[in-house]
Amino acid sequence: MDKMITVQNTINATIEKVWDVWILPEHIMIWNIPFADWHTPYAENDLKVGGKFKFTMASKDGSEGFDFEGVYTKIEKFSLIEYRLLDNRTASVRFENLDTKTKLTETFEPESKNSEQMQEQFCKGVILNFKNYVENFKK
Repeated sequence: MDKMITVQNTINATIEKVWDVWILPEHIMIWNIPFADWHTPYAENDLKVGGKFKFTMASKDGSEGFDFEGVYTKIEKFSLIEYRLLDNRTASVRFENLDTKTKLTETFEPESKNSEQMQEQFCKGVILNFKNYVENFKK
């Protein structure tokens, strides 16, 4: 395995809430953005081993965009999601229950087109946006 990038954050919400907001497409379309001038106009998520996911991420002005898609390889409810992207890179998301908080850790193999620093900043932006969304979302 090549070098991995790891991004983590602690979210002021229960693990159940964090899990639900992470996996449901109607939430993914809102939080899955790295910067204010991006959006996720499409999300599908079949959370099971062998299930597929596809999130379309794009700049709001249409100048940049891509589909983030792959297949789930391991699921442990409220604990771990592992997946393989279409280009065969692997990634995982760990959820750690800290009572009223949840520690989220995302680890992924970087792709070769963009700098690792840019990819890490992109992921940090998404995770921070996720944290802010979860902490302000009322069920």
